[in-house]
Amino acid sequence: MFLEIVTPDEKVFEGEVDNATFPGSDGSFQVLENHAAMISTLGDGDITYVRIKEKKPVSTHIHVSGGVVEVLNNKVTVLAEKIVSE
Repeated sequence: MFLEIVTPDEKVFEGEVDNATFPGSDGSFQVLENHAAMISTLGDGDITYVRIKEKKPVSTHIHVSGGVVEVLNNKVTVLAEKIVSE
């Protein structure tokens, strides 16, 4: 599935991923290939996405402070309020 993460200032990531986990306002949730269409608000926490590189899973974490995520037709779009540097 295709994941795009943007803030008001920049495009943080775009590319194919195998799965992604989000800090929903009411708890974390995971999105996999062929997930049902949905829109959810994000709380403060880590977005984690996994890509397979050279047959090994590679996990990336991005800490966000609020936002919205939309899942539609194997495309996941994240409109993050702010990326928090750690």
